[in-house]
Amino acid sequence: MDTQQSLSSIEIKQNRNKVGPQPQRIFGVPLDYSAQDAPHHHVPSVVKHIVGYLEEFGLNHKGLFRISGSATKIKALKQKYDQGEEVDLVNEGDVNSIASLLKLFLNELPVAVFPDNLCTDILATFEDNINHMAECTRCLKRLLSNLPRAHYSLFHFLTRFLVKVASYSDVNHMTMENLAIVFGPTLFRIPCSPSAGEKQTLCNAILLHFLQHYEELFVDCLESHSSLVEADDPQILSPTLLSQGLTQQTEEIHHP
Repeated sequence: MDTQQSLSSIEIKQNRNKVGPQPQRIFGVPLDYSAQDAPHHHVPSVVKHIVGYLEEFGLNHKGLFRISGSATKIKALKQKYDQGEEVDLVNEGDVNSIASLLKLFLNELPVAVFPDNLCTDILATFEDNINHMAECTRCLKRLLSNLPRAHYSLFHFLTRFLVKVASYSDVNHMTMENLAIVFGPTLFRIPCSPSAGEKQTLCNAILLHFLQHYEELFVDCLESHSSLVEADDPQILSPTLLSQGLTQQTEEIHHP
C-alpha cells in the first residue's frame, strides 16, 4: 500500500475543513457511542475531521504531535464540538493545537483504544514471542480481531495515518519510533504501579511493531480501506471558503 496516498478516497478539498452540528457530546464518551454518527465505518467524525486537516496542513510540520498547542484554542475547539456547533479548523485552529486535540480525544475516552483485559494479553504475547517476530505478528493480529468493532476501526484508521506521518519523517522529524513514544501512553492505559514504567516502555514497543507491520496486521482490510472514510457524512462535507493564502499553503504542502 502506498502510504503517500490520502487516507480518504476523496481528496481533502476546501469544503473538508468544516464540520457541522453533532447530536451529542463526543469527548469523554465511549467509542461505541461517539462512533454512532459514522455507522458505516465506525470512526468518529471528529477524528476523521481532525486527521483530514492534519493530512492537509500537518505532514510537513516539524515536531508534529510533540509540540503542545494553545490551551485556549484546544479548549474552545473541544467545547464547540461538544456543543454541536460548526467547527472550522482552518480559521479557528493551528497544526499544533489540532494535533493536541486529537490526543485529547483519545486520552479522554473512558475506555482506552486497547481495553485493560486485551492490553494484558497483548503484553504477554509480545513478551513470549519477542524473539520470533513472524509468530508475534500472527498472534497480535489474532488479538486485534478481539477488539470491539469501534475500537478496531479507530485503531486501523489511526495506524494508517501514523504510518503516513512517519513517511514524511525527513521533514517532520516524527519517525515511527517517535510516534510510538507519543501515542503509546494514549492507546494503552497502564495503571500506576512500581512496574508501570517498564510496562509502558513495552507498550510503546508493541505500538512500534504495529506501525512497522501495518500491512501484515491489516492485510484483510487493505482492499476495502476506503470504506473507513467514505464521504457519506454531510456534516464533514459542509462547505467552507478558504482564503487565497490558505489555498496557496495547500499547494505548497502538496508540491514542496
